[in-house]
Amino acid sequence: MGISIGLVGLGAFGKSFADLFKKHPAVDRVALCDREPERVASFAERDDWKDKFNPRDAYFSLDDICRSDLDALVIITQPSLHAPQCLQALASGKHVYSAVPISCVPDGDEILDACNQLVEACERTGLRYMLGETTYYHPESMFCRRKAAEGAFGDFVYAEGEYYHDLDSSCSLRQVSKRRAASAAGKEWTSKAAQYWERGILSGPMHYPTHSTSGPVCVMGAHAVNVTAHGFVNRNDDPYFSHYAFSNEVALFKMSNGSTVRICEFREVARGGREAFNVMGTRGSYLDGTWQENGRTAPLTAEPLSVTKLSVEEMRDPLPPDVADAWRTTSGDSVAYGGHGGSHAYLVHEFVDAIATGRQPAINIWEAARYMAMGVMAHKSALRDGETLAVPDWGGAPA
Repeated sequence: MGISIGLVGLGAFGKSFADLFKKHPAVDRVALCDREPERVASFAERDDWKDKFNPRDAYFSLDDICRSDLDALVIITQPSLHAPQCLQALASGKHVYSAVPISCVPDGDEILDACNQLVEACERTGLRYMLGETTYYHPESMFCRRKAAEGAFGDFVYAEGEYYHDLDSSCSLRQVSKRRAASAAGKEWTSKAAQYWERGILSGPMHYPTHSTSGPVCVMGAHAVNVTAHGFVNRNDDPYFSHYAFSNEVALFKMSNGSTVRICEFREVARGGREAFNVMGTRGSYLDGTWQENGRTAPLTAEPLSVTKLSVEEMRDPLPPDVADAWRTTSGDSVAYGGHGGSHAYLVHEFVDAIATGRQPAINIWEAARYMAMGVMAHKSALRDGETLAVPDWGGAPA
């Protein structure tokens, strides 16, 4: 007996996950939900969806789908809606998968409160929450977690994570913003956002930190203790940044394992996009697609540095054969891993398998809150001209 899942939000990003969820062998029923009916119809009318989708499982509001008997909801909606919608789903007895970030509003205290509410909801209900952070399932992340489990890094010394996404890059943030604002939910958010501006609250790129913070945290298994950060202020009166305190932010964190982590979140920079991290240890380091190790096991035992160039396939973890087969392309010669470094397939499998087997997903709310808290406190530090601030932590997931 498989599980039942409702897909909430079938816009550009939600559509890219729909077929992966529908084809997963542990899913035997899929519901569709979007406030714009034509988006639901684009899947409901397809012949290849009729084996797992019934017309009675078409919904046009979150309230209605929350009243259903589905096991879980996958929420891929506007970023400002993620936290309240996930809390509503949990309150209705549903496990929940959320697109990133946990919350994306200008007020950092509101983001931290959302983290706290979600932790409390999961503790109270015993239900599962998973954040769909793509970097967690990049090939290099999977490789580095394996190496960390082996102890191959030795003691962790330093890590760096960075998300460089210029607003006018090939994936234009201006255009993304315009598309979101044109939707029904986007128009509602435009009205609500004005309330933050009236209070003088200015956001920054560190309020969307998960692509940069998740790599170092998930590899080292450590959380941030404190942070000092600085920001770069846009200087050409670009209207895109009219409600941003900074267009670029850089933060330095002290971690719970004694290492140091540098995080960059840039939205105004003349360079190609980059969503990546490096991790360095006393015995081994991952650096830009290479594994480097010195063989040190005791003082004075280091050997000449060995540098191994890594391929995507040798870094990537294998999917279960039946899952990989379900996602094979039409030609059958490759697996449709999906976007963001092939992470989509792994995110879908992790959530489905966690719900089907009754375990905590890897990117549970306790893990996800660590990614978000780093960004929120970095932005607060930058607003205070680099004041060192403590980073809150909710602990690890219960066994």
